[in-house]
Parts: sequence; structure tokens; C-alpha cells
Amino acid sequence: MHKRIVNQCTIRLSLSPKGPIMIKSGKEGADPTKPDMEFVETYHAGGYTIYLPGSSLKGALRAHTERIVRTVGSDRWPGNADAEGAQPLWASNPLEKESYKYLEKETDPQKIYRLSSFTDQLFGSVMIASRFRVEDAYPVEAAAVKTEERNGVAIDRVFGSVAVGPFNYQVCTAGTFETKIHLKNFSLEQLGLIGLVLRDLAEGWFGIGFAKSRGMGLVSVDLLGATISYPSCLLKDGKISALIGSAKQWEPNQLAGAGEFLQAAERQKYGFPADDVVTTEAVAQEMAYGVGVQMVWEADEVEQLFRLAARKWRDRMIAEVSA
Repeated sequence: MHKRIVNQCTIRLSLSPKGPIMIKSGKEGADPTKPDMEFVETYHAGGYTIYLPGSSLKGALRAHTERIVRTVGSDRWPGNADAEGAQPLWASNPLEKESYKYLEKETDPQKIYRLSSFTDQLFGSVMIASRFRVEDAYPVEAAAVKTEERNGVAIDRVFGSVAVGPFNYQVCTAGTFETKIHLKNFSLEQLGLIGLVLRDLAEGWFGIGFAKSRGMGLVSVDLLGATISYPSCLLKDGKISALIGSAKQWEPNQLAGAGEFLQAAERQKYGFPADDVVTTEAVAQEMAYGVGVQMVWEADEVEQLFRLAARKWRDRMIAEVSA
């Protein structure tokens, strides 16, 4: 199933520092005029500039997603998760290879996906590929980006004296960075969970980059727009018609998760939820060249999209707690 694309989503957003933020470069140069710890830098739009790497943003979003789902269920393989009515695995530890031993003997990709944890199904693991991608965030206006140097020391917790330092580091205190988040073959509960994570990032529940526990890394989040597309669908007789995998049709204002494009038997093999459809205010339109269907939400409408999808995640939580 994942060798084809049944639905995909692109979320456009901008990030602006609420205070100092820093994503450290992995190198230390020999230039004595530069700080000991430098912000990551790249060549973009005709000059060198600092930026927010997509890998760093994805790591922060994944970590908070795992925190959320661990409050719902187990982060350890229960041993009978493939049995009917058994509790699934919610958030495995991607840094602990031992946590994937239960999948090593599996060869069926459908079963590997179904038995993978909820977070691994979205973000990937050593066993399955990621279906979540974040682009690097580049400055909208290079002149608006402000950086400064700060000084610090590391204190010995036993003796209270200076253990390391003094040292200086570069932080960004102003500027706007734009990026895009891409999801493919997603369920609506997965989309809703991403909306909750972006909400928490905007409210300051977690940060990005260096020294987050010391007040750094907080950013404001502005949602600029979202597009959900169905590359294998067409608008037919005023309805969205699936051409591959399913003969289903939806109203032009209905949003469908990946499971809706699969036959019942295949959907069960992957573990996608059934009846994964919600009604939205957006209306489907043809994609470029007349192939595919897409739904578009402008900046002030994206929260409505997340609100609808988050209800699916809420329903999943209630069902798990009640089980």
C-alpha cells in the first residue's frame, strides 16, 4: 500500500523566536573572532544565513508526539498486541534497538506496519520508512534576522565551582523562518495529533534546539495554509471518486483518511481505522493538469482543519481508555 500514494498533506508554517534560540553547528572553526558554539549556517538565496534544519524540527516534533501518546498507552511491546482485542504498542524508543526485536522475524510489510508503534507508523523506524517530512526553515527576510553572542559557564554540581567555561555561543533573537511539513498515506487521527503538537509548540510547552531547559528554544508558530490532495482521485458527477484500490465516492467537502482508499481486508491488515471521514468547509477542486483532487485551507482556516482531525484522535483516546 505504501508503494503508492492515496493521500498527502502539506502544511505551510512560519516560526519566529520568542526569545533566544540556537541550533548548534557540529563543527568548531579556527576563527578566534567567532563564538565557541555557532548557529548552523548554509548558503541560501545568494548568501550565507542561519536556518532551522528540518531534521532538528522533526526531532522536536517527534519527541513531543511520543510524550503525548505515552500518556495513552504502553511504550513496551505487550507480547500479544497482534491478538484480537489486545492493546497496541504506542511509542517505542527509536534509540533502543532492543525495542524492535519483536519485529525482526516478520517478513510481511503489512504486519510490520500494523505491529509497529503508533509513532513509528508516522515517523518511521529501523523497520519502516517515515511518512512525515519537514523541510529546512529559511529566513523570509535575511535582513530581519538578528543574532547575538551570549556567555555561559558549566557549574560543577558537587563543588559549585566552574566545571567548563567561560564559553560564548551564538543565538537568534529575531526573524521569521518558513517551512513545510509533508505527510503521506495518513489517517485523520495522525493528522489531528500533528495539529496538537503544533499547538503545544506555539504555546511554549516545548522548544527547539539548544538549552531548552534554560529558557531557550521557544518559538511562535503561524499557520500559513494547508493542502490535502488525492493523486489517484477525480471529480466525477460532483463527487470525489477513487480510481485505484476502492470504488468509493465522497462528497466534495469530505476529508478522507488513508484507510478509506483500501478494501476492508487490506485495511485490517494494515490496521487503519474504518469510517475515517469528516465533513469540512473546504471544497475539493481539480489539481494541476486535471489529474488528482485537492482541498485547500488558507491561513485562517487551518485551525478548523486541525480541529476536525483532532476529534478523531480524541475518539481514539476515549476508545483506548474505555477498553
